[in-house]
Amino acid sequence: MVYILADDLGYGDLGCLNPKSRIPTPHANRLAASGMTFTDAHSPSAVCTPTRYGVVTGRYAWRTRLKSGVLNGYSGHLIDPNRMTVASLLKANGYRTGVVGKWHLGLDFARPQGNPKEFDYARPVENSPNRYGFDYSYVIPASLDFPPYVYVEDGKVTELPTARQDAWKFPAFIRAGERAPGFKPIETLDVLLGKANAFIAREAKGAQPFFLYFALTTPHKPVLPAKRFQGKSRLGPYGDFLMQVDWTVGQVVRTLEEAGVRDNTLLILTSDNGSFMFRLNETDEDHVANPGVQGYRASSHTSAHVFRGTKADIYEGGHHIPYIVSWPARVKAGTTCEETICLADLMATCAALVGATLPDDAGEDSFNTLPLMLGNDWETPRAPVVHHSANGTFAVRDGKWKLVLSTGSGGREKPVGKPGSTPYRLFDMAADISETTDLAAAHPEIVQRLTRVLEGLQKTGRSR
Repeated sequence: MVYILADDLGYGDLGCLNPKSRIPTPHANRLAASGMTFTDAHSPSAVCTPTRYGVVTGRYAWRTRLKSGVLNGYSGHLIDPNRMTVASLLKANGYRTGVVGKWHLGLDFARPQGNPKEFDYARPVENSPNRYGFDYSYVIPASLDFPPYVYVEDGKVTELPTARQDAWKFPAFIRAGERAPGFKPIETLDVLLGKANAFIAREAKGAQPFFLYFALTTPHKPVLPAKRFQGKSRLGPYGDFLMQVDWTVGQVVRTLEEAGVRDNTLLILTSDNGSFMFRLNETDEDHVANPGVQGYRASSHTSAHVFRGTKADIYEGGHHIPYIVSWPARVKAGTTCEETICLADLMATCAALVGATLPDDAGEDSFNTLPLMLGNDWETPRAPVVHHSANGTFAVRDGKWKLVLSTGSGGREKPVGKPGSTPYRLFDMAADISETTDLAAAHPEIVQRLTRVLEGLQKTGRSR
């Protein structure tokens, strides 16, 4: 099993989901044609860290200490070391497990004795992914715009951060901080791809099945496409970067084919949240004419497709993400699924794959999507999906109804609003996927019901 989690990849960034896109994504398109596309998939959060927590644990991150925002590269661990993860579940059931890419869940860098304000990078980190069930790990601490800029392999920093990274402006936005001399942000995606492919090639030769969690650093900032892709899209660096992301997916597929395991490998391509690229007015200068502009006119490109908002927002543009499943041996090619799912569902799905039963204290918000992949209905109907924005704003989705428990976006779109501010807003997602018309006043009974539903999910500590 290979799980590719892109970073800030919008629903409209792939041609197979956005027919109007002019950015070539042939590899993702072929992947979709070979399997099933889920058209109503959602990340557990509209930003990075909480989504990754949900993917790895099957539990909403707002149940932890992280009530809003994200961790940084120096943060302590978010996952309780005693908590079951997707990796520990699969490892216990005979899988070899690996993670390559962006971790962003806290590593706990060692500190010199008596000096809690400094870090000792020569010592192993205290909470590497290996502690959570991964046999192999090669990661960067957080997003590629957060220091320290180092690679961490099996808990050890591969090169000490003795250099200094200057701050850069968008599109190559990056924060100033410590950097290993050999760490070059423009090369990071290729470095990680090499490690991912090596893991696949190595494990495919063994007798055990394997699981690879490949967490891309892209197309998140810094937008730094490799030289061989620069100028190829004619839609600015972001378009070029998307072409590199797509090529990277294609290289993983190629490695699986060369290893002779493509047909029997469940491959999932998805994203941790929506894109950060704004939708601009047609009279505005956009990213095509000026790469320093963080947005497109709709006539150039729509990263959020027809959705409202962007990454960080409680609106669909923040959390309605691509989700493509390809498994030639079992998933019918060219199919779609319109059921509402969440990335937290990976845990229960993996449990079903190996015939395991999740204990009560694991995967509390995870539901088995394997029947959907195989063209059937839910085995256990999914509870309403809870959405969460950058500032901690909640929304709850039940069938066609979505209740936003705030007066604002909770992220980047103005007004931002405060979590829990009233009046709440209600949208009919079947008739109004762009969330243009608030129906709360017309359906107060639905507002009351969904408010109670969310309160129940919060108080019980679980969805299943």
